[in-house]
Amino acid sequence: MNDQGFRIEHRYLELPDSFYTRVQPTPLSGARLVTFNHELANQMGFHTNDTEQWAGVGAGKELLEGMDPVAMKYTGHQFGVYNPELGDGRGLLLWETIGPDGQRWDWHLKGAGTTPYSRFGDGRAVLRSTIREYLCSEAMYHLGIPTTRALFMVSARDPVRRESIETAASLMRVAQSHIRFGHFEFAAHHEGPEAVTTLIEHVIALHFPHLIGLPDDERHSRWFEEVVEGTARLIADWQAVGFCHGVMNSDNMSIIGDTFDYGPYAFLDDFDAGYICNHTDQGGRYAYNRQPQVGFTNCQYLASALLPVMDEDAVRRGLRRYETAYNERFLQNMRDKLGIAEPDDSDLGLIMDTFSMLHEHRVDYTLFFRGLSNLYNRGHGPVRDLFVDRSVADDWLSRYEQRLKQESRAHDEREYAMRRVNPKYILRNYLAQQVIQEAQNGDYQPLEELLSVLKHPFDEQAGAEAFAAPPPDWGKHLNISCSS
Repeated sequence: MNDQGFRIEHRYLELPDSFYTRVQPTPLSGARLVTFNHELANQMGFHTNDTEQWAGVGAGKELLEGMDPVAMKYTGHQFGVYNPELGDGRGLLLWETIGPDGQRWDWHLKGAGTTPYSRFGDGRAVLRSTIREYLCSEAMYHLGIPTTRALFMVSARDPVRRESIETAASLMRVAQSHIRFGHFEFAAHHEGPEAVTTLIEHVIALHFPHLIGLPDDERHSRWFEEVVEGTARLIADWQAVGFCHGVMNSDNMSIIGDTFDYGPYAFLDDFDAGYICNHTDQGGRYAYNRQPQVGFTNCQYLASALLPVMDEDAVRRGLRRYETAYNERFLQNMRDKLGIAEPDDSDLGLIMDTFSMLHEHRVDYTLFFRGLSNLYNRGHGPVRDLFVDRSVADDWLSRYEQRLKQESRAHDEREYAMRRVNPKYILRNYLAQQVIQEAQNGDYQPLEELLSVLKHPFDEQAGAEAFAAPPPDWGKHLNISCSS
């Protein structure tokens, strides 16, 4: 590694030792580097001419000086049921680095082998799920949605049993913080009020430094409000881009409002408000249209964990911020997608009627809004062609154009702004599946091509039209499970 000046810390180790267990990675055999995120490495404060040197770290065979791997302990609610047995079952926090810009990064090796929290798991990750996480975390970042990132990925020869025998892989996931709502649940339910306060102060010191110096009660209540608001805004951003997380357990909720733990996610193709992307979610608890409510439920779980050390009225006030923050962000996101810059009281009705129409007629979500972003340039055709019944599209377009008469921006200026928020390219499930199949055959070039396209989701990219096409029938309802 050619160091460009990042600093090394491991502040997580300042927490009581009940929050972690030191564990050495279990090495993978025959590991090779699959892909390395050079742009992210530069952002983090280092560059490398020889990416292969990272294969040893990714394989769990080498640790750099200063790395002190730990498995984090947390608990949480899974599908609404509290589980005290959770923790990093196959990932290790190696260290924290601080880049030249002062940005903090946790390095978390996912797929590093068993830990005391593995339960009955093997501590491994497979190539399929590792590629899916790498692709989606980078896709979300370039869409402008808060997320963990992917620094590099290795594959190995080791066989891993899931529904079938698959290939082992590991991912170096990086984030400003890996602390989850579930950390607070663990502290409250198993360690006591002092541990909860210690954890709050740790998170504020590292991630909410603007609150330092306020009196204790105000500092804690303001912090909780900001966590609630950040969670609400994140989910409003998911809804606007048509992203379904699939496993919104409280242990998968980041305390700093990042999209966290990519498992059976999906971006909507044909719009279905009740879409369930995780085939193990029998009751549809985490369906697309339930995500906003589940985000609030998870904030309630967090609130319960904070009650031993916070004033109940302050906690209730903090929770009330969720609905306000969500509604404000969602309405603004949808106005931006529709090109509305001058708000009107009728806008919410237009937005909800639009969703109802898309749902009833199963219209492709991404293509519809991208088509709207080019009405002036390309006419009604691309939008009308998404509907079996063109008259439905005509009626809606007539209403929409009537609404636009209240706007003062020029058409081209409005549509330019719309193209900055309505992506042309998203990570459709079938695209990920195609890349995975090629990778399993040893060809990683399609992965690099897809990553390159996803870096510029809002741009017209010459030669990349195939990546913006609607999915073939086989690609519309792929079954994705948690078995990564």
